[in-house]
Amino acid sequence: MGEFELIARLCADLPQSRRTILGVGDDCAVLAASRHQQVITIDSMVEGVHFRLNWTTPEELGARALAVNLSDVAAMGATPTFCVINLAIRPGLEAAFFDQLYAGLRQTARNEQVDIVGGNITRADQFAITITLLGEAQAGIMRRDRARPGDHIYVTGTLGDAALGLRLLDRKVKARGAARDFLIDRFLRPTARIAAGRKRARIKPAPAAIDISDGLWQDLGHILERSGVGAEIELRAIPLSPAYCVVKGDDPELALTGGEDYELLFCTKAMFSNSALAKKLGVQVTRIGRIVATKGARLLDDGHPVADLTQRLSGWDQLRSVRK
Repeated sequence: MGEFELIARLCADLPQSRRTILGVGDDCAVLAASRHQQVITIDSMVEGVHFRLNWTTPEELGARALAVNLSDVAAMGATPTFCVINLAIRPGLEAAFFDQLYAGLRQTARNEQVDIVGGNITRADQFAITITLLGEAQAGIMRRDRARPGDHIYVTGTLGDAALGLRLLDRKVKARGAARDFLIDRFLRPTARIAAGRKRARIKPAPAAIDISDGLWQDLGHILERSGVGAEIELRAIPLSPAYCVVKGDDPELALTGGEDYELLFCTKAMFSNSALAKKLGVQVTRIGRIVATKGARLLDDGHPVADLTQRLSGWDQLRSVRK
């Protein structure tokens, strides 16, 4: 199949709304102007680095590729609007693969009311998909540089599931049954917290926030660095799923260092009960600590410092940064 034939095949029935004046088929898409602040993000997934095709279906891969971008928009408290898609195609991939890939992309875009308005195709030695996603912030924008001493730190959902699911796929950990299925599903089919992010941004003032893509410890560190503050995290407060506990017990290491959960972390002056905030945002929410003036992150166990684990995590974080 030639390049233009493939483009025509993939561009059939793309989700578009009245916000799109001119979509696929010209040198540029033409988008209706918005009265709101705009956000833009880009993310790539490369075969052999971020996924393996023997782990996942093409449909799952397409949905996941868009979901990781949606999570960035969720972290800003914005609403996703438009995206363009770049495919780097290696030899050996059949047309049916791209049909399924775009089935996952289309469905996820429709679910979140995102218009797919264009893209690009190029040849490469490895398959990769890169998505640029736009959004608009109808309320306040959540940013990494707004954490202040005295703020309370919250996370949505449970942490460490996707990292444990990846280890199951990689056969570094063994498990069976429903727990195994749940953890692998959390890695292969992440859910971006778009609605929760948008609702949290409407509760003024808009807090500091980030999505947990590289792991709680590292992503919290981005907020602390940008805001010039520190944090104290209560080890026993970190939310673990029942499936995680079946496989790992109450060891929180992967919940602290594992990535790919795409949950939200945010810091806010007002203290809410977990249940009250969960009701407001429509998702499980857990308070895990607080922002302090002294720089750096520290782990506490029932209020007492866990210095050895804090030091180990900090060293691991530095090593990971070098490797990336």
